[in-house]
Amino acid sequence: MKNDHSNLKNGTVVYVKNNDINRALRKLKKVAQQEKIFQTIKDKEHFEKPSLKRKRAKASAVKRWKKYLSQQDKV
Repeated sequence: MKNDHSNLKNGTVVYVKNNDINRALRKLKKVAQQEKIFQTIKDKEHFEKPSLKRKRAKASAVKRWKKYLSQQDKV
């Protein structure tokens, strides 16, 4: 028998072993979080004006920079 997954296009696959649905669900959530699927869904839920997008990106950059500086002060 050929590979059963040959008909799958690009996608995320999580296998269920020993009918352990909870473990498979946890694994799926972890994979989705690593691939930033939840974040893209949240971002595309509502339209965001480009000016607000730039403003949010700038604010997060400032936050990262301040965090970096505070870590440098501790060392």
